Amino acid sequence: MGKIILTGDRPTGRLHIGHYVGSLRRRVELQNSGEYEKIFIMIADAQALTDNVDNPEKIRENIIEVALDYLSCGIDPAKSNILIQSEISELTELTFYYMNMVTVSRLQRNPTVKSEIQMRNFEASIPVGFFCYPISQTADITAFKATTVPVGEDQLPMLEQAQEIAHRFNTVYKTECLVRPEALLPTNEACSRLPGTDGKAKMSKSLGNCIYLSDPADVVKKKVMGMFTDPNHLRVEDPGSLDGNTVFIYLDAFCKDEHFEKFNSDYKNLDEMKEHYQRGGLGDVKVKKFLINVLEDELAPIRTRREELQKDIPYVVDVLKKGTDAARAEAAKTLAEVKDAMRINYFEDEALIKSWQDKFNAQS
Repeated sequence: MGKIILTGDRPTGRLHIGHYVGSLRRRVELQNSGEYEKIFIMIADAQALTDNVDNPEKIRENIIEVALDYLSCGIDPAKSNILIQSEISELTELTFYYMNMVTVSRLQRNPTVKSEIQMRNFEASIPVGFFCYPISQTADITAFKATTVPVGEDQLPMLEQAQEIAHRFNTVYKTECLVRPEALLPTNEACSRLPGTDGKAKMSKSLGNCIYLSDPADVVKKKVMGMFTDPNHLRVEDPGSLDGNTVFIYLDAFCKDEHFEKFNSDYKNLDEMKEHYQRGGLGDVKVKKFLINVLEDELAPIRTRREELQKDIPYVVDVLKKGTDAARAEAAKTLAEVKDAMRINYFEDEALIKSWQDKFNAQS
């Protein structure tokens, strides 16, 4: 069996540049590398409902937004299957069986679950569906026999739990039908967690500190000009600090040497610009204008592609349907293997049916 990737996003809003540098850009690279036999990219709407159950329309509306962002960034339906999670009922059935492979106390110890519960103020009343997310994620991963799951450091505990559940299932039922996935971590540290434009650690729609992939150029410019930098860098001649400086963090994630040739020939590379900023003599406005050009160079083709895709939504829906159908076929195969290993595939087990018949023949 070749290498298989599973990755995805919750459809709770349009995707932003944090998603882009954290996962989308890498997915396109992996998709085009030729190293992977199959790639499944999941729009995890069922998972999103675990903490949006009272607002399903939010999820429904953002399915198409996320699909448009995927395609406009370069996800190729000929190479990757884009699927909608809730359309694959086999995932729910696998989740149900895997629930017996893990204890409540083990779920409670999962650092990612604890963090997410605290962030959503669920301490007093945790929805069961949300609490069981690591089990559901294991079903997602194993259903497609994913060998590789791109994750950030903060998601490693979730993948470790998936490995544990898969290992326990294989041990209990003396099978190798479930693949234990491996993590694929970001290679660029700046891409692992891009901060909001206000300098806060998390880029979030609710905080209003996102630059969306679909933002027009003038909106991107306005957001960058309002970005958090070094609060002590009051005059151009003052030395500036790079610590927590959002503009330079964004440049670390997006800037290439060729951008200096195109937009700022005063420097050969980002290291030279950083050194000038730190010794003084380089103002924040100049750095921000450079970042605006860098972002526009990256985002303009994505924006143009999205505008074209928006003219043909039936095509986008067809991409989702075909990707989901292909994914469902793979999940059905895995579910059949799981039920066979558990010996609960009653109608397909001819030996079992014969043993039942022999039992009652012997009694008569």
